[in-house]
Amino acid sequence: MEYVHDYLIVGAGMAADAAAKTIREADATANIGIVGDETRAPYQRPPLSKALWKGDKSPADIDLATSESGAQLHLGRHIESLDRVAHTARDDHGDSYRYRRLLLATGATPRRLPFDGGERTIHFRTLDDYEALRRYAKAGAYIAVVGGGFIGSELAASLSSVGCKVTMLFPGAAMGAGRYPDGLAGYLDDYYRSHGVDVRSGVKVTGGNATDGGVELELSNGDVLRVEAVVAGLGVTPNTVLAERAGLAVDDGIVVDAHLRTSDADIWAAGDVANFHSTALDRRLRVEHEDAAISMGRHAGRAMAGADAAYITQPFFYSDLFDLGYEAVGLLDTRLQVIEDWRDPYREGVVYYLDAGRVRGVLLWNVWDQVDAARELIAQAGPFDAASLRHHLPRHV
Repeated sequence: MEYVHDYLIVGAGMAADAAAKTIREADATANIGIVGDETRAPYQRPPLSKALWKGDKSPADIDLATSESGAQLHLGRHIESLDRVAHTARDDHGDSYRYRRLLLATGATPRRLPFDGGERTIHFRTLDDYEALRRYAKAGAYIAVVGGGFIGSELAASLSSVGCKVTMLFPGAAMGAGRYPDGLAGYLDDYYRSHGVDVRSGVKVTGGNATDGGVELELSNGDVLRVEAVVAGLGVTPNTVLAERAGLAVDDGIVVDAHLRTSDADIWAAGDVANFHSTALDRRLRVEHEDAAISMGRHAGRAMAGADAAYITQPFFYSDLFDLGYEAVGLLDTRLQVIEDWRDPYREGVVYYLDAGRVRGVLLWNVWDQVDAARELIAQAGPFDAASLRHHLPRHV
């Protein structure tokens, strides 16, 4: 079968939803199509490791109501090839899609552990993954969380909060090492231990296998860990294969210009897969967070419908870690100059990351409603130092 769409969106995540709704606002008669690998309509991803575990939301609550955009959803389908000359895409069912303008919002794929642990080993990314993990995450269940980054730290807190016995494994010296200052990273490890999490830093999973009723993990320190389920948050790899096969420019994601247009004038990219130029940081980035997906999706939708503005948003990101939490903007990299301004050490304060006197990143640790102020600070030329930044942003709101 052949489908014909004015606007075709490949990928059915948050960026796709934002683009479809924005296209509809700009072009009331547009024929919009969305093709996605998952069988579910677009949904919010952050609750998968946060609110769904707290009981604040149910799976039904995170649906984005993409159908309100009037887009035709082609779900459970994977686009395998793209003919840029013919303006045609073909999926794994043999169906084709003709388009006038195309958005690639293909997202990313989780990195995998070096073994097959069966259905009890979950590489966490989707609502299906959440539901699979939830089946094993009963009070008293032994669960291993592999990874000490955003997903790993959130899942360890969420699983512990529902009564699981959690062991957290990661190769770094401390949770968030390289992203948080050493003192904060060490505090966070101890904080998790105080909540009953078995934090094992400096440990890699080297192998494993499924057993009756669980998974057996082989660790780099020679230990063997037996658990009822394993959930991995090891980062992701951008889904660029389709773009590469089509001859688009790719470099750690699909390379886009200031308008989120790719090297093909009729194709845009947005979300986790897009490599864009940050005007505030004056460098290319690929950002894997909700704010980037939504803001880029909206901007791409407007651009596809004829708008001519540049994408200048500096995306922010956030996390919930038991009763701690943060919002952040820019680069959190301890290789930069780090300036800490604490109201209550490691409980409430602001951390600045500087390069040659310019602020490149801001971590708002249990400090809220200061994201826009942090963005403005990053956009300023400076120079700044510890004295000028002390109390620059409110540490308590």
